[in-house]
Amino acid sequence: MGGEGAMMAANQSLKDNRGQLSKQNRQQGLSGSYSKVKLKPFPKATQEQIETIKTRIENENRRRNKLTVAILISLITLIILFFSYVKT
Repeated sequence: MGGEGAMMAANQSLKDNRGQLSKQNRQQGLSGSYSKVKLKPFPKATQEQIETIKTRIENENRRRNKLTVAILISLITLIILFFSYVKT
């Protein structure tokens, strides 16, 4: 019958995962509550800083979009040229 190797691999994977579970139970490093943790205060940004950051991010996104479009157009052109060359 086919598929015996796949079933053996699945059984072995289940056994390995079971072994990992027992190791995870021994390592309780992150258990507990975070209610006593104090957050550090962050400085407040002025409206000018927010606008500067906003325009910078918009410019970066525009540049990235233009680059993506240029790459896609180049790839499509290369594919069309390749197939037109292969046909002739």
